Amino acid sequence: MPTPLFVLNGANLNMLGKREPHIYGTTTLAEVQEMTEKLAAELGLDCDFRQTNHEGELVEWIQEAFEKDAALIINPAGFSFGRVPVLDAVRMIKQPVIEVHISNIHARPEPHTHSLISRGVTGVICGLGPGGYLLAVRAVADALKARG
Repeated sequence: MPTPLFVLNGANLNMLGKREPHIYGTTTLAEVQEMTEKLAAELGLDCDFRQTNHEGELVEWIQEAFEKDAALIINPAGFSFGRVPVLDAVRMIKQPVIEVHISNIHARPEPHTHSLISRGVTGVICGLGPGGYLLAVRAVADALKARG
């Protein structure tokens, strides 16, 4: 049976490809989903890809991932910067958790420079565009393999 993998996306990522293409590029979230699900399947992961603009819904999805003992890739987007409920939920996950940001948040102006969520994750990938999701899938698969 494939290992469950939740790929959760936060606020405004539904506008990917339209919103600030000079920062986020022109790839849509549907395109990111397609490439992420394809790679996950190739690596034996059962990918559940979702996006929400509502913090409470994101927290509930993270709790669902916890209940299913799933690995997690999260692009919390605007929920990254000071959202303690999201951090608390992420800290429950026992499997690998990779935080992804399309832009390099460390090179951005405030308030986009310090992700609170990073304190509860296994690793962070940022600044590599939509391809960061593929690196995150590979990182999850490698981490799961290392655990046996």
